Amino acid sequence: MLLSIAMVLPLAAGLPAEAPSVAQPSAAAALAPPIVQNVVWLTDRRVALWVASPSMGVPIQVQLLLPRDWNTRPDARFPVLYMLDGLRAANDESGWTKDAGAVDFFADKNVTVVLPVGGQSSFYSDWLEPNNGHNYKWETFLTKELPPLLESQWRATDVRGMEGLSMGGTAAMSLAARNPGFVKYAASYSGFLTTLTLGMPQAIQFAMRDAGGFDSAAMWGPPTSREWAEHDPYELADKLNGISLYLSSGSGAPGLYDQASGIPGVSTNYAGMGLEILSRLTSQNFVTKLRDLGVPAQVNYRQSGTHSWPYWDFEMRQSWPQAAGALGVDPGKLACEAGGAIGAVVAANGWLGECVTGEYQVSGGVAQDFKGGRVFFSPSSGAHTVGGAIGAGYQAAMGSAGPLGLPVGGERPLPDGRGTLQDFQNGALYWTPQTGAQVVRGAILQEWGRQGYERGPAGYPIAPEVKTPTKDGAVQAFENGPFYYSEKTGVHHVHGLILGKYAQMGYENSWLGFPLVEEQPLKDLGRFIGFEGGNLYWSPVSGVWAVQNGPVMDAWREAGYENGKLGYPISDQFPIPDGVQQNFQAGFITVRDGKPEVHSI
Repeated sequence: MLLSIAMVLPLAAGLPAEAPSVAQPSAAAALAPPIVQNVVWLTDRRVALWVASPSMGVPIQVQLLLPRDWNTRPDARFPVLYMLDGLRAANDESGWTKDAGAVDFFADKNVTVVLPVGGQSSFYSDWLEPNNGHNYKWETFLTKELPPLLESQWRATDVRGMEGLSMGGTAAMSLAARNPGFVKYAASYSGFLTTLTLGMPQAIQFAMRDAGGFDSAAMWGPPTSREWAEHDPYELADKLNGISLYLSSGSGAPGLYDQASGIPGVSTNYAGMGLEILSRLTSQNFVTKLRDLGVPAQVNYRQSGTHSWPYWDFEMRQSWPQAAGALGVDPGKLACEAGGAIGAVVAANGWLGECVTGEYQVSGGVAQDFKGGRVFFSPSSGAHTVGGAIGAGYQAAMGSAGPLGLPVGGERPLPDGRGTLQDFQNGALYWTPQTGAQVVRGAILQEWGRQGYERGPAGYPIAPEVKTPTKDGAVQAFENGPFYYSEKTGVHHVHGLILGKYAQMGYENSWLGFPLVEEQPLKDLGRFIGFEGGNLYWSPVSGVWAVQNGPVMDAWREAGYENGKLGYPISDQFPIPDGVQQNFQAGFITVRDGKPEVHSI
């Protein structure tokens, strides 16, 4: 609290009068296009992207809450609402989904919500130099690198809004001002809207040190640098004309979501009280500047409330009608109801919540979206819910238009108590917390089932089935090794140390090709798997080695394989003058001019 009070006291002093020129973001992003490295569906309408940022040089996670009509209007494009986090932004998830109710609130809203993850103490700006292990270039990432990806791959339009809390509120105003035409709407909830007021640079430095050990000089240089003024919302106020603005802050007094302390008028959230007083004072100065400039803004000064998430969640909801108007979308809930077979399923599954769409056509049937998931129906498959992590996997697999088809049953727990399963017309989705939701289908599902499904040697699937890159076949990874498939060889499981050798040799791209049989036991606890081009053998004494079809294999077979006088192989085949050789436990085989010779010890 002492820091908070110290930050508040100097604010009555005058503000810098010189208006800065608007700095342009770094052009580093033009050096290479950003790419999406990974996509993980979290639910059927919440997805995490890892975007390789050329300017920052690392993958940046961005989560999207997809719009209400994402499924009902597959050809439609939607406006975007950026939601920026606070000073202690975490690296795993945005505070808007972790500490506030953004997921539920936006479930029936027709915008794509963009949630950058990370950026602790960054003020979402381009820093002058790397610091504390980070090369922050957030302004470039958010305004130059990310928008083309959203528009080309995630059906976004160039109509954008931006709102944020605390540090994110400061950034929402500065980014809107520094990037003319980028947003039509900007909102600050408890933001600090002057950065150069007497004492503010020192307070920001202290706060950044406390939140992650960052140095504000690496961000904008010393307080005398023009970079400070060029990121100060107060100094940039004239650049905000024409943007729909929403500004709010509490008073610092205990409010509905605060716990009173023993001191009258003081909550137990001492730091939050001081920080909200600071936000109120800076916001008031900023609003005065806007009014002097004739720049309109909607201002909501609450009579109470500290610097904490319940109030920012409230402001997210309170400001939505204005955001919706600026972005050109309907602010209210779409009128809908569930009836017929779908209605009966909804009545039995309260977790689905309210409908957000009416029924709409999908491949093979109809569907309806709810806050908690979806219901699919066809006369042949019946009506079944799909939601949660299984719903995410189904969406990632293109839903009913993908390889699975429609659901034919509900999600159910598996006997091991670890995973769940849902059956579809052409396969199944399996889920565990460790492996995520994975599709298993066709010949691989049949063989996996023959071996005992998740209770068998392979365990659960950990990745989708994919085509093998250079040969006509497929592979799917499981916890204890993959299944390989080709039309010629069928489906076979490869695992353990034999899998390690197979990988070392190049999998099916090597002369081994695809597996022909399951792993077989041999003497002395040994094992082998036969492949198109030869076999892999393992024993505890000899290790894992490959024997290629041809003269060496023929000679070893005639000598009795591992049961004969040579025993197990102890090397791969290697060249010798005028031929090749392979060593075994009790001898070796050479081949010259196509003729093998067995040499036993």
